[in-house]
Amino acid sequence: MKLYSWNVNGIRAVINKGAFQQFIKEHNPDILCLQETKASQDQVEIDLPEYIEIWNSAKKRGYSGTAIFTKHKPLSIILDFPEEIVKKYPELDDGYGHTDQEGRVTVAEFDDFFIATSYTPNSKRDLSRLGLRHKSWDPAFLEYMQMLQKKKPVLFCGDLNVAHTEIDLARPKDNQKNAGFTPEEREGIDEIIAAGFVDTFRHFYPDKTDQYTWWTAWGGARARNVGWRIDYWLCSKSLIPRLKDAKIHPDVMGSDHCPVSIEIE
Repeated sequence: MKLYSWNVNGIRAVINKGAFQQFIKEHNPDILCLQETKASQDQVEIDLPEYIEIWNSAKKRGYSGTAIFTKHKPLSIILDFPEEIVKKYPELDDGYGHTDQEGRVTVAEFDDFFIATSYTPNSKRDLSRLGLRHKSWDPAFLEYMQMLQKKKPVLFCGDLNVAHTEIDLARPKDNQKNAGFTPEEREGIDEIIAAGFVDTFRHFYPDKTDQYTWWTAWGGARARNVGWRIDYWLCSKSLIPRLKDAKIHPDVMGSDHCPVSIEIE
């Protein structure tokens, strides 16, 4: 099975460019997880009869959102955090809105694993959402993944809005205090890995440099590959023997992010 994750930064724009259709044709994913769709299903004109489409759109139209397109029928679908998680972390509702109403998490259950996709809140340039991220979102998301894992193994992916280590961005020294590379955000990934989940790309390529998934639109950053690796596939350790490879696809255009993928038996 080929599993892909892609922050499309507006699915309608990527479709209008023809980039989405070309990607589907060339890569033919078995399961495709999307982030930042910025649309509801009724706003999107796309013909993919081979896929079951699962949409989780924000209540605020044109904002955030995730989706899963799958060729395999899921046993169940879960949108957003479960109620017990939301009650435990009331700070998920901050001055910007309630993250559980922004379509940020979508889960599909299959025979032998769960697949979850996440669009993690950005801490913002002035770090005004860092507290929510560090104290509420990151622990809530990890607790949710652990809750699912008690039932069966988990594969989760998405735009986690953080470069984990210095090897994961082009200019670590210049970004120590910037959103996406603060100690607090990086600690969130540390906690995920300490809990036993595996960063699939680093499992195969622990020391590979210049591997990025997002580039700012300014200064020709993508052409010069001055980027960040902030899009991931992580999995339960029990699934590692089934993993065949993990890849980044910088050649796929249409968004400021590129897709990331894994192959699993």
